[in-house]
Amino acid sequence: MIEWYDWFVYSTFSVYFASAFFPEGDATSQLLHTAGIFAVGFFMRPVGGWLLGRLGDRKGRKAALTVTVLMMSLSALLIAVAPTHSQVGYWGAVVLLLARLLQGLSVGGEYAASATYLAEAAPAGRRGFFASFQMVSMKIGQLIGLSLQILLQQNMSEQTLTSWGWRIPFVVGALGSAVVFWLRRNLVETDAFEEAAQEAADTTRPGKERGTLRGLWEYRRTVALVVGFSMGGTLCDYTYSTYMTKYLHNTAGLSTTDASLVSFVAILVFICLQPLAGGLSDRIGRKPLLIGFGLGAMIFTVPLMTALGHVSTFGSALLLMIAGLLIITGYTSMSALVKAELFPARVRALGVALPYALANALFGGTAEYVALWFKDAGMESGFYWYVTACAAVSLVVYLTMRETKDVSFTRGDRAPRRAAEVTA
Repeated sequence: MIEWYDWFVYSTFSVYFASAFFPEGDATSQLLHTAGIFAVGFFMRPVGGWLLGRLGDRKGRKAALTVTVLMMSLSALLIAVAPTHSQVGYWGAVVLLLARLLQGLSVGGEYAASATYLAEAAPAGRRGFFASFQMVSMKIGQLIGLSLQILLQQNMSEQTLTSWGWRIPFVVGALGSAVVFWLRRNLVETDAFEEAAQEAADTTRPGKERGTLRGLWEYRRTVALVVGFSMGGTLCDYTYSTYMTKYLHNTAGLSTTDASLVSFVAILVFICLQPLAGGLSDRIGRKPLLIGFGLGAMIFTVPLMTALGHVSTFGSALLLMIAGLLIITGYTSMSALVKAELFPARVRALGVALPYALANALFGGTAEYVALWFKDAGMESGFYWYVTACAAVSLVVYLTMRETKDVSFTRGDRAPRRAAEVTA
């Protein structure tokens, strides 16, 4: 929750601090610069996925989870104290960039470490339900950020928020991360990791490499499958849950307060949907939900985004945003679990982290930047078709991959080795 609060709060409050670091140009141009820094952070996620995924597979899920939150605390503190353009020119933006790069390293390992931990700790037959709480906690973190924004909007003037009030959420994030660092030190390691470690230590049974790129190379086709699996889902997720507040304000013309309230209520509904969909995947399988998401995103993205760009009331914006989030629930509720089910314990954290981080760097992290680029170029509807095309590619993956619901994490049961074994 705290990790993803720190990650998302940058985007949530950038509407207030964009002019402090990039004073030239109109509002769209200023947001485009901050969105660029937001996107650059994603390009550190593959590096973080490799480093912390390796740590998680070799030293334990607990070790990776502890390191990620320590890095996030430091990055939030850097943003909180970053000097503005009026104080040091564009050096303030450099501090912002460095902090965002550090956040990218942290989140690159956080997603895989938490997904792997939940998947391995959950009881067989109920992994979908329990693993869905990863997305629940991620979105609660985002919701806390939105709540703080609404609270500050109600108690501070626009001028005060733009001047210094935007720093408050980053101070809160730094303090929260410090507390979570202490909590994570008391985590219990998973049985699946302990078994993998015992196998590696058993000299009578030559083991394969743990947490290395060489070990992951054996599953290279599965890595490619995870990239295709993730591209449409992560792009839709960031479009509806992260970019939407700016879109409703900058395109539809809603006030920042109304746009924030719409996002708050919609994401609250979205949170409640995750365990329901995760539990459903335990009964009917992962594929039906993924295919439902792929079809829904491919068919409805253009009409939904077009309608959202022309809303004039709180109620209509809320209903349309909930419709979009309902569609992507088929992906978000158990996508991390499916990735974990595709790899064996010895490379599971790295196998989830690296390809997912690559997909996020290329598609999720650039969603806001690409959307604003299309808008700045006067072709905003081009972004809707871009999202549709990515969802169509992922749909092909969902249709051809095999069902993973019944994969076991016990000793001796291994994830598929070849692409032919992970497809129908």
